[in-house]
Amino acid sequence: MVVINSALLAKKFPQLPAHDVDDLVNQFRRFDIDGRGQIDQKDLVKVIQEIGEGQSYDQIRATIKAVDINATGKVEVDEFLEIVSKLREGGGNQQTSGKKVIQVKGANNNITHSMNDDERSEFTAHINSVLAGDLHIGDRIPIPTHTMQVFDECRDGLLLCKLINDSVPDTIDERVLNVKNKLSNFQIIENNNVAINSAKAIGCSVVNIGPQDIMDGREHLILGLIWQIIKAGLLSKIDIRLHPELYRLLEEDESLEKFLRLPPEQILLRWFNFHLKAAGWHRTTDVKDGENYTVLLNQLAPDLCSRAPLRENDLFSRAEQVLQNAEKLNCRKYLSPQSLVAGNPKLNLAFVANLFNTHPGLDPLEEVERPELPDVEGDREARVFALWLNSLDVDPFVNNLYVDLQDGTILLQAFDKMHPGIVDWKRVSRRLPLNRFKQVENTNYAIMIGQHLRYTLVNMQGADIVDGSPTLTLGIVWQMMRENVTQTMKKLSKSGRDITDMEMIRWANEAVQRGGKTSKVSSFKDPSFKTGVFVCDVLNGVRPGSVDYAMVSRGTNLEDAKLNAKYAISVARKIGAVIFVLPEDIIECRAKLILTFIGSLMAIDTAGKA
Repeated sequence: MVVINSALLAKKFPQLPAHDVDDLVNQFRRFDIDGRGQIDQKDLVKVIQEIGEGQSYDQIRATIKAVDINATGKVEVDEFLEIVSKLREGGGNQQTSGKKVIQVKGANNNITHSMNDDERSEFTAHINSVLAGDLHIGDRIPIPTHTMQVFDECRDGLLLCKLINDSVPDTIDERVLNVKNKLSNFQIIENNNVAINSAKAIGCSVVNIGPQDIMDGREHLILGLIWQIIKAGLLSKIDIRLHPELYRLLEEDESLEKFLRLPPEQILLRWFNFHLKAAGWHRTTDVKDGENYTVLLNQLAPDLCSRAPLRENDLFSRAEQVLQNAEKLNCRKYLSPQSLVAGNPKLNLAFVANLFNTHPGLDPLEEVERPELPDVEGDREARVFALWLNSLDVDPFVNNLYVDLQDGTILLQAFDKMHPGIVDWKRVSRRLPLNRFKQVENTNYAIMIGQHLRYTLVNMQGADIVDGSPTLTLGIVWQMMRENVTQTMKKLSKSGRDITDMEMIRWANEAVQRGGKTSKVSSFKDPSFKTGVFVCDVLNGVRPGSVDYAMVSRGTNLEDAKLNAKYAISVARKIGAVIFVLPEDIIECRAKLILTFIGSLMAIDTAGKA
């Protein structure tokens, strides 16, 4: 047991009466269960509240952040006394919840970030709703919606991982998660790796956030990530493949192919306007006054939701009546009267998306009306390539590969990220909207850069990209992604030369042998990939002990093979690899996508030896 000298501590903290120091040291010992002179930082707010220091959660939390606690996350007795002392002096000057906009400190104390308190409150309520009763974190729920506690609950990565799986089921194989009550910093980093890399894989823009940011409880970063995860789940269901009745939203002379290229937000807006038009309503173009919501709800459920709110002149009272109508549909989520009137774009989008997902209000299609959905070759590759482009922090965000690349600016940004300075931006037209002539100029320039980099772009013209040609668009982006994958290894290797496919295969086989396994492949088209065992064996060689072989089967049937592949993907993300492929890509032996998986592991392995 660590000996604590109360007399020395009393001298160090003269602002605390000596008898208080003795009492606080005894209280500290009560929570120092293993007698090492430390308590976990994550338990600190609860400890201080229990000893009766009587401050609010947010004030205690802000005071803790103002004290320089060592990087281990363990609080020693002198740090504990410093926190109590600051609290008694009225510390914790960080603006707390309850205000419309909260100012929070960044990694540098001289920088502050704004955060919307309505969003924090509503997203916390969402988390409470979807994660109640969870096997591993159910005991943390409900999280108070009026404090900053949600950010502390996210520190170990578990809550974020669970939220991702709620939004996009089966993204994470939860068998890889570290779920014990007491986790080491290393285990917490692993969980946060899984959360961040899985968020990237469902389309979240996660560029300026790392595992340490989550461990540190960086509020503005975590809230932004939570929103993106929730949004991904809400918008993933706005899909004609899930709702064939969306076919009714096609405009006159609009092709199904063109409709399918619309981002979910635009489909949602069209759905909203479809119902307003059906109701003969054209009065306002905004949602802040509650009129459009009143008409939409009445159109969706005329027997339950009346138009009575239209007779209310006070905007806040009308907003409350609108939300009471929504409650009759079990859809009172995401909005308060205040945030409705304020016109918060995120919360309004969430509210409308939830309405669509639960009450689309579109007549089902008769069998003869059902459209034949085009089976666009390369759809899965297009998804991976779009996610990869987004990981480069291109602007705007890529939702549809074929549409969003048409003006050439995304391609040129990607080239410039990969080869800084290669793009002469004076040659590029960027002021939107661009006419076709300017789009072709940009895409021709992108092809010229590709040719300079020795890409295979035979008979390809900028007009092909402007026209959204799937085959040719996939062709150039694939070569960019492959170069990006091998570029990392090239920089890390001693020779500094390009890496061939066969060299990657040779490395993968050697990694398997290094881990004491015997599986082997001869190319990225090798059917041995289909069982999912080989990728598990590669991971075992890259990071010994990362694969629990009790979780890996022989993969002799489709279900077992998919479980193996799913497990391998989550293990790879856990050790820090950015993986965009799906389990199906591995067991269906999609060579290009498997190459990106193996390339990411090779980069992790090479970086560890550099």
